[in-house]
Amino acid sequence: MKTSDFDYYLPEHLIAQTPTEDRSASRLLVVHRDTGKLEDKYFYDILEYLEEGDCLVLNNSKVIPARLYGVKESTGANIEILLHKNMGDDVWEVMARPGKRLKEGTIISFGDELKAKVLCKKTDGLIDVRFYYDGIFWQIIDKIGNMPLPPYIKEKLNNKDRYQTVYARYEGSAAAPTAGLHFSKELLEKIKLKGVKIVFVVLHVGLGTFLPVSADDVSEHVMHSEFYSITQQAANIINQTKEEGRRVISVGTTVVRTLESSAKRNGGKVAAESCETDIFIYPGFKYEVTDALITNFHLPKSTLIMLVSAFYNKEKVLEMYKYAVEKQYRFFSFGDATLII
Repeated sequence: MKTSDFDYYLPEHLIAQTPTEDRSASRLLVVHRDTGKLEDKYFYDILEYLEEGDCLVLNNSKVIPARLYGVKESTGANIEILLHKNMGDDVWEVMARPGKRLKEGTIISFGDELKAKVLCKKTDGLIDVRFYYDGIFWQIIDKIGNMPLPPYIKEKLNNKDRYQTVYARYEGSAAAPTAGLHFSKELLEKIKLKGVKIVFVVLHVGLGTFLPVSADDVSEHVMHSEFYSITQQAANIINQTKEEGRRVISVGTTVVRTLESSAKRNGGKVAAESCETDIFIYPGFKYEVTDALITNFHLPKSTLIMLVSAFYNKEKVLEMYKYAVEKQYRFFSFGDATLII
């Protein structure tokens, strides 16, 4: 299976640069897997497709202002750091630009409150650094950091909360779990009132989201690992839903990766655990938990469109994307959504 098999034509003007004013007023393409029928709706219409007893699973990871601008203390050269993964003990895996000239022992200053020392250089442009600071790390990052918007978004984000879900809770993501951006607090309340169970899991989105698939053969691509966590209560509700023959609806590819990773580790059931996953889902993968999927429109040749193709059908997904282009749907992080049932 070739990476080029997942390519499609996308006019640049359909890449959404800003979020919709009303979160739940974005458009929604509803896809019926059994018949292939497509319906043009708005996201708030999702209530029509949710049933009492369904379990809606959301990722409540919080995006950190992960983009930091500093200077090399030795030369004054400008350095941009993107936080990738918290390794513990104030050590972070980061991406740096320009990173080629950063040697072990280099000190990068981000002002009076924060400095970083390069510990080692790794593969794929990743670097381990140790931070030194006065005060509380997260407060400093919140003050000096910038939201790590994807490179295809060129316009400035006036309200950084719009790159955050309304239920975001646990800091750690370098990118937003964007399918959840469409939910408002009011819509979630209506969903609860309909008898739908709402469950939260955590997967901290890493920079692998931004990295293209460089291998020509899909099977040769290696995923970066990401941390996920599932509580006992969440696992119990999800497993009970499956046992009752009800639907588990994953909100976003990050939830899919969390649930399917856990099921793969635990004999088809979701377990309470905190783990790393580098699961790569592409056609041929057997889904064990997810029955319906809410997700945005993804980049051509990306691991995310491969995941969606594994859930549905590669040819049908490409037809769906062609239809979305014809109907002028908005694409990517701030774009419109799909519901695949």
